[in-house]
Amino acid sequence: MANIAKFEFPALNITGENYMPWTTHVKRRLKSMGVLETITEWNDCSDQDKAKVDVFLHKHIDEMLQFEYSNFEDPYVLWEDLKSRFDNQREVLLPSARDEWNNLRFQDFKKVNEYTSALFRICSTLRFCGQTVTEEDMLEKTFYTFHASNINLQQQYRLQRFQRYSDLNSFLLVAEKNNELLMKNHQARPTGSLAIPEANVVINDDTKDS
Repeated sequence: MANIAKFEFPALNITGENYMPWTTHVKRRLKSMGVLETITEWNDCSDQDKAKVDVFLHKHIDEMLQFEYSNFEDPYVLWEDLKSRFDNQREVLLPSARDEWNNLRFQDFKKVNEYTSALFRICSTLRFCGQTVTEEDMLEKTFYTFHASNINLQQQYRLQRFQRYSDLNSFLLVAEKNNELLMKNHQARPTGSLAIPEANVVINDDTKDS
């Protein structure tokens, strides 16, 4: 419990716009320290643990929220009040997340990691809002939005029968790196730019003289 203050992450914004990731960070930190029960109802945690978690929560909320909740000493009460205040973010985020999912296309990204980052962010938001997003959904979204010129490559990847997106992602990253190396080599020495060896020139000249 003594090391709980060493964990740092962005404080809960006064608008609650980062409530979703904030709750995830808090739960993870409290669970790692064995005091997650302090924010559950009818818990029998010690007063010392409650006090330390209370300090931890206040430290990780906006200064204006700290002032507003300065009289809250039970971490469970504080947690529930913040939830009732900001949990409506689900209703706010869901329409936008659905729209982003519908318009997400692999072909629109120049880098695999950029697409993967967007995919995970959108899936995380949808799951937070109570929507089920499976590994199969993530795979199909990626396959379905390949550029039309890569239809053969898409079919090859489908035949691999990936069970997780992370496995497909590894293949995509390798392919991307190989393509970058090929382009780099091509640009360094384009086709037909290799000079004729001097030995061949000499041989040709001798042939003509004879």
